[in-house]
Amino acid sequence: MRVDSERLKQLREEKVLTMRQVAELSGVSRDTVYRLEHGLTGGRQSSIKALARVYGVAPQELLANGKT
Repeated sequence: MRVDSERLKQLREEKVLTMRQVAELSGVSRDTVYRLEHGLTGGRQSSIKALARVYGVAPQELLANGKT
């Protein structure tokens, strides 16, 4: 699934969290968090759901929805 990398970074910064903290809270590896925020990879549904829980948003809010 294609994620909105800018939105991911924005949400993390709003919560004042490091990538490492997000990884620990979500169970998603720090490398995956980095790759998602930099648009280097798409996300698995399980990763997107886990990140959405950490950020307190619906998983759909993390998807790119046609953005390039």
